[in-house]
Amino acid sequence: MELKLKLNFILVTSNRRGGGIMAQISLNDIFSKYTSKKPIFKDKDTLSIRFTPENIPHRSEQINQLAHILAPVLRNEKPSNVFIYGKTGTGKTLIAKKVAANLEIVAEPNNLKIIYINCKMRKVTDTEYRLLAQLIEFFGEKVPYTGLPTSELYNRFFRLLDASRQNVVLVLDEIDSLVDKIGSLFLYNLTRINQDLEKTKITLVGISNNISFLENLDSRVKSSLSEEELIFPPYNATEIKDILTERSRIAFHPETITDAAIAKCAALAAQEHGDARKAIDLLRVAGETAERIGSNQVREEHVDIAQNKVDTDRYIETIHSQPKQSKIVLKAVLELYKKNAKGIQTGDVYDLYAKICQKNNIKSLTQRRVSDLITELDNFGIISTVNISKGRYGRTRKINVNLSGTVVSKIEEMFSKEL
Repeated sequence: MELKLKLNFILVTSNRRGGGIMAQISLNDIFSKYTSKKPIFKDKDTLSIRFTPENIPHRSEQINQLAHILAPVLRNEKPSNVFIYGKTGTGKTLIAKKVAANLEIVAEPNNLKIIYINCKMRKVTDTEYRLLAQLIEFFGEKVPYTGLPTSELYNRFFRLLDASRQNVVLVLDEIDSLVDKIGSLFLYNLTRINQDLEKTKITLVGISNNISFLENLDSRVKSSLSEEELIFPPYNATEIKDILTERSRIAFHPETITDAAIAKCAALAAQEHGDARKAIDLLRVAGETAERIGSNQVREEHVDIAQNKVDTDRYIETIHSQPKQSKIVLKAVLELYKKNAKGIQTGDVYDLYAKICQKNNIKSLTQRRVSDLITELDNFGIISTVNISKGRYGRTRKINVNLSGTVVSKIEEMFSKEL
């Protein structure tokens, strides 16, 4: 006998008199909307961070410059080290990967090896040991998670590099984050490797959001880099609209998204950050919103709904990924904000931070390090700070919170579970 399963759930609502109304809703009805209606998306994956488009609008100059810098590897010559700067979402990683991938296609087999590492990945580049272990793994050799001297890892890496005649291009994305964690000595060691290698040449491609990154390095490191620089300016509204129009063409079915919706996504992104990646993400969420509502077309009102959701999710995700010490600093800021929204100062934050650390049996950082963490939260846009003078009592910073009440509530809920 054939068994048919009908999926239902009970939705409880309240009537005007406060009584409960039981309404039975079929899950099959919900799911059938996604199977019976013509979908809005043609290929949603083209709106993901993993997708590399064939055409990248408004970055031809940067593509050509990077290609010319790295092209000598095709003649088995060592290119200059190159550092790529620009705000988040300006195409730095996308173009570095695209140029590298095309180099591999053109290069003679086994003559070129591209190594890409995202330096913000946890448990991959937290220490010099883990960075070297990751590099060694790219050559197919495993090392213990801990336990070996760092010098031994360098020796293994040198041996693997020089095992055959080749060019190695090492792409370190978010390189400033790596230097903050482990210092800049490893950069010096990497750039000096070429003096000891007989068969292999290694070239460093650094990608950073911080344009002053090199200025803070040790003078020995800077002199050994012999670097070239590429600057990626933020996109303006017109450029972002071109990018979204191009991506919409391959992501959505014809006539399922309005020009006004694309223009609004572009305007919001240009006004706030000039980040094409976030603009594409906003476009995707707007499309998902339209589908859930049951619309057959993405319109401006769907972009508005998506904007609120993306903002909330972005802040929550950013804060969730921060180290515990940063979370404690933010917890102190939020507690003071609830008491006095207009008068938060760094000294007050540090005093409350120290109390929270003591309560949780966590070693507190110095006031200078906490000040650095406040600056990081400012850079993320979670808070904003203004320097103020206290006359002969020195200077301090006044702190404002850039979060909505909904986001603050969600963060506090997160902290209640973690702290």
